[in-house]
Amino acid sequence: MKDPRIQKLAQNLVGYSVDVQPGENVLIEMTGSERDLINAIVEEVAKKGGHPFVQLTDKTTQRAMLMNATEEQIKTWAAFDLNRMKQMQAYIGIRAGENVNDLADVPEDKMKLYNSLYNHPVHSERRVKHTKWVVLRYPNASMAQLANTSTEAFEDFYFDVCNLDYAKMDRAQDALADLMKRTDKVRITGPGTDLQFSIKGIDAIKCSGQANIPDGEVYTAPVRDSVNGTISYNAASLYNGVTFENVVFRFENGKIVEATSNNNVRINEILDSDEGARYIGEFAIGFNPYILHPMKDTLFDEKIAGSLHFTPGQAYEVADNGNRSSIHWDLVLIQRPDYGGGEIYFDDVLIRKDGIFVLPELEPLNPENLK
Repeated sequence: MKDPRIQKLAQNLVGYSVDVQPGENVLIEMTGSERDLINAIVEEVAKKGGHPFVQLTDKTTQRAMLMNATEEQIKTWAAFDLNRMKQMQAYIGIRAGENVNDLADVPEDKMKLYNSLYNHPVHSERRVKHTKWVVLRYPNASMAQLANTSTEAFEDFYFDVCNLDYAKMDRAQDALADLMKRTDKVRITGPGTDLQFSIKGIDAIKCSGQANIPDGEVYTAPVRDSVNGTISYNAASLYNGVTFENVVFRFENGKIVEATSNNNVRINEILDSDEGARYIGEFAIGFNPYILHPMKDTLFDEKIAGSLHFTPGQAYEVADNGNRSSIHWDLVLIQRPDYGGGEIYFDDVLIRKDGIFVLPELEPLNPENLK
């Protein structure tokens, strides 16, 4: 018997997240071996009158490709997939690999080529800008291990998060987005963190299930050269198959001038990928009420209740500070008391303390009001 939660998720993805219309081409791309969700999505796309196309990939095969790839091969690979993406009106990406560390030993120079020659043109430039898209993970034993739970318990958590009432969340985000659009100065404080920057004149974008599942954030970007101070992230981050912990950045006039972590060499290699990698492309506030603890999965971790992320690299054009880079690395700081607490100030007014919004107009975003 099919799990009814899978069918509901498929309906939400197709009917709400990417809003498939008759005649639209939809690329459904899956990393992993799970078929129930992808088959349900194919059925839902067809019901809407759309045309589903499926791409199944495997991280171990991708690793083998990257370990042996030449620059010319990656360019051809990108050209092939870019041509396909140009024919799509919608994209649903499902990630369900069995080992999150499959790419950990791919040399950094190979990953740099892949990110700049493949990911940037195919995804950052084409898919993100020219299709209706949504990206999500799918629950499996690997993800349950990262979350330190049983597989069954993780599945229950997953469907609570992913089948949340995102239309209700969307309405609750209006006040925060409006406030961010009116704000100039931002200050973030907490253990090891005292950071200041401006978001003046940059748009604020609500995220409520149309691009990511799970979702729950409002994002903007700092004025590129305005960032000064230090931020100490307290959520471990998996990037290109490598886990980074205790990441600390020190900024001067927008640029990361000092970066430390458990792997100082690798983190600085990433930040030296190009000029824009040492500048910030996104500032976001997260508030999904069901996501409380990091599990080294960005799609979940950046939505943690009481969190924020401050992202080196590429800015989104809808909230653009002009920064361009081949990387976009969402690093997360959790400000709830169990993670050390912290504050966010907008124009010297406290808006969130220890992960809880304190302004009356923002209280609908607190956990008890979103569940």
